[in-house]
Amino acid sequence: MTGAARFPLGPVVVTSNASLRLTTEEVLAALRRHAGGDWGNLPPEDTLANETALPHGGRLFSAYGQGAGRFWVITEADHSVTTVLLPADY
Repeated sequence: MTGAARFPLGPVVVTSNASLRLTTEEVLAALRRHAGGDWGNLPPEDTLANETALPHGGRLFSAYGQGAGRFWVITEADHSVTTVLLPADY
């Protein structure tokens, strides 16, 4: 983990496609990174959007893995839910 959680995740859901392709360990590691503010492999503008959203209540987006193993973690602006999904699920 990159440190203490910087925000609440709310309930966590994993899409069916993601649950078939990702291991439990991958999902848990990504959730720890996401909650700690390690946004993974994002372009600078998306990282900046997350850092701006933290104090102002916007959606938080992270991307982990590469190629066919790439997946996303998205926490809604109100922290009502965090979703783990594959790009094809969006």
